[in-house]
Amino acid sequence: MRQKATFKPKIAETRWNIEEEEKLLELWEKEKLYEFNPNTDKPIFSIDTPPPYASGAWHVGAAAHYAQIDMVARYFRMLGYEVLFPFGIDRNGLPVEVQVEKKYGIRAYEVPREKFIKMCKSFLDEVEKEILHIAWRLGLSANLKGYYQTDSPEYRALTQATFIELWRRGLIYEAEQVVIWCPGCRTTIAESEVEYAEKYTDLVYIKFKVKETGEDVVIATTRPELLCTCALVIFNPADKRYKHLEGKHVIVPIFNHVVPIRAHPAAKIEFGTGLVMVCSFGDLTDVRIFRELGLKHKIAINPDGTMNEVAGPYKGLKVDEARRRIIEDLERQGLIVKKERIKHKVPICWRSKDPLEFITMKEFFLKQMEFKDEMLKLIEKLSFHPPRYKKLLEDWIKSISMDWPISRRRYYGTEIPIWYCKKCGHPNLPPPGKYYRPWCESPPFKKCEKCGASEFIGETRVFDTWMDSSISPLFIAGYLKDKRLFRKIFPVSLRPQGYDIIRTWLYYTLLRVYQLTGKAAFKHIRISGMGLDEKGEAMHKSKGNIVPPIPVIKKYGADALRFWAASESKLGDNYRYSETKIRAAALFITKLWNIARFISAFPYIKEKVKLTPTDYAILGVLNDVIREYHESFKQMDTFIPANKLRYFTWNIFASHYIELVKERAYNRSGIFTEEEQKAAWYTLHTALRCILKMLAPIIPFVTDALWRRLYGGSVHKEKLPEPVSEWDTKYKEDMSEIMKFNAAIWGYKKKMNIPLRETLKATVYAPERLKPYAKDLRALHKIEKLVFGKPPEKACRISDEIEVYVA
Repeated sequence: MRQKATFKPKIAETRWNIEEEEKLLELWEKEKLYEFNPNTDKPIFSIDTPPPYASGAWHVGAAAHYAQIDMVARYFRMLGYEVLFPFGIDRNGLPVEVQVEKKYGIRAYEVPREKFIKMCKSFLDEVEKEILHIAWRLGLSANLKGYYQTDSPEYRALTQATFIELWRRGLIYEAEQVVIWCPGCRTTIAESEVEYAEKYTDLVYIKFKVKETGEDVVIATTRPELLCTCALVIFNPADKRYKHLEGKHVIVPIFNHVVPIRAHPAAKIEFGTGLVMVCSFGDLTDVRIFRELGLKHKIAINPDGTMNEVAGPYKGLKVDEARRRIIEDLERQGLIVKKERIKHKVPICWRSKDPLEFITMKEFFLKQMEFKDEMLKLIEKLSFHPPRYKKLLEDWIKSISMDWPISRRRYYGTEIPIWYCKKCGHPNLPPPGKYYRPWCESPPFKKCEKCGASEFIGETRVFDTWMDSSISPLFIAGYLKDKRLFRKIFPVSLRPQGYDIIRTWLYYTLLRVYQLTGKAAFKHIRISGMGLDEKGEAMHKSKGNIVPPIPVIKKYGADALRFWAASESKLGDNYRYSETKIRAAALFITKLWNIARFISAFPYIKEKVKLTPTDYAILGVLNDVIREYHESFKQMDTFIPANKLRYFTWNIFASHYIELVKERAYNRSGIFTEEEQKAAWYTLHTALRCILKMLAPIIPFVTDALWRRLYGGSVHKEKLPEPVSEWDTKYKEDMSEIMKFNAAIWGYKKKMNIPLRETLKATVYAPERLKPYAKDLRALHKIEKLVFGKPPEKACRISDEIEVYVA
């Protein structure tokens, strides 16, 4: 029976207006759509969101990273979890100091401490505003109103409380040891903060005299300025050239002290002449050999990067100048055989990029060497997404060669909470709970716990910034503050982060939280790649290739940027910015709007109806999309969900199913029954509702706008679709054949210059398996006669993909 209704789209607007995104943001805030309920009965999914460092505004790569994290949060929220999605701003440590020094052309140690701290705060406040605005404009469903700052008294108090706890357990000690030192930043840095740069330098071949025989041996080095600290010469045990030198000694040129020669596997046969001088200290290998063999070291380099009295006549020179002068003196004495210009790896500071030195310094250390085996066992219990990054963390843990130096001689950081007794020098620690500033405050106690004296000197050093960052999962879970919340949330569900900070933020968090609680900090670790520019290069201010996100959002909308972020690469791989692809994402959003607008013309049928084979075919394919969607999202990957949904929505649902059922949905010709028409309406809305729900975590703006217009309420309050067993029918397998058939007829009509809407006055022969779809196929293509089965010999095959003939 023919349906007499007229069909007018419920959605009036002909296209999506990106200006509506900001209106939705305000509406979401008003509705408190994403507010976390700590008293919930739902299972909790908690995210240790990486607090972005406020040393500069985000580029599109960083924006994409946080958009992906938001997609995971939204997915689990729509899966039925109560999601704790905090947001913080990392404001501690060396990076901000370096930025402030650059901005004002100063060095921290040249300015009064309080003044420099104010300069840092002012800089951070400005950058923080930009980051928060970008996060808001991207549509992050995090707690942006209640964001935390790692330099707040509350956060710093927790850092200090964890230090006090570990001090009391004997896991922290102070000692004068060899440390990795940045002369530019004038502070100790950790092994994890060492980077390596390829630099050209001279490999200098120097003659040494063997004391016992008077013969000359040649040793190649890139650090002749360390001749004064040479304590040993080694050769590889497998190197037969130098077996006769074992146990003998050489006289070090210029400085004339005598050092032994011995075999050691650290010497590389292929490097230089195979003989290597061991100095204090050229690199970490030198440090290890000195420790292993109990050698006595001499330090020739001052904290400011100049040579000291150990260097004799070169005292006061900068390292590079001392190296040049020593080479000149060696050449005058005829002690240089040759010089080779080589490119080799030089350790540099992760922040200032200055060359590093190895000197002795009194610092606080957190024990980590004795925890290496336990940490390796711990990470076996964690789920890594993708799994390959677990190996990177394992390798790092195995490579650690010293305890973690946690004190820094800088200004903008959490202060080490210690006051020293003026009389006996004993370190006195306060009770945990408050934020302490010993360098400018009196202690919260009156007497030294050791000798009873009443005068104190406050500690001036601050913590390594990773001491603060590594407690983020404890802070968000209410550690030492809200025991009930901590029991519900800890361990945190997910740590999302980039692969570039695996050996710092990830490792230090796992170490510190394990030392404090005996447990892993989280259950899942999501590792993303780096955001690159259109040429595939990392984005840096110095390169001038930064692409800011706000202009992109203003031009294409946040949803377009988000869809690019979701669909560009698989989790763990680098993702390359492309305006072309963002434009393509915007086109997909327009297509989605058009699809929804078309469907909005038809009634939403809630009750079940009798479906046709065509309906079952599309719903069966949709079932598989739903399965792949969940499988990928549970692995924290947005790549397959975004791309599968785009392909299904555009290339299958819109291009084929909607075209197939248009005639049935309108039923203007009256050839379909009311039941068949309602089945089309039901399937159109059912598929669209599933599409909108699944796309909602990825493109939350347009999906919510459409849902509110079509179905009322917010899509973000809906549950994600699950596969429906009734949709798994034999018809699902036919969808690809239907698509091939459609393509064949459209191609034939185009070739014959027959408009698609005109009747095909011919007999079309199609495979028997397409017979259940005859009514829809005939109506779509306006085929005069459609026959299923073997064609006559005179019929012409019109497709290489499927056996379709026209006669």
